[in-house]
Amino acid sequence: MPVIKPITDLRNTNEISEICHKQQQPVFITKNGYGDLVVMSMETYEELLSTNQIDKAIFEAEREVAEGAELLDACEALGELRRKHLG
Repeated sequence: MPVIKPITDLRNTNEISEICHKQQQPVFITKNGYGDLVVMSMETYEELLSTNQIDKAIFEAEREVAEGAELLDACEALGELRRKHLG
């Protein structure tokens, strides 16, 4: 369940920080009853970035396949990589 706090709670930065780290999810900040900001821990942010990069790579691969890219057999591709890099 999302954590929602009014903007006035940002005065207590230690409490907001503790919530972000303990819940390991973003805290949504409202202003005059409407969404205004999102605050999260560095760890959560880095995980979000990593997931986003993976999603982009998958999307790109799916696009390439849809455009007719040649598919490789996983066992053969790994075998070639091993031979190339491990001797």
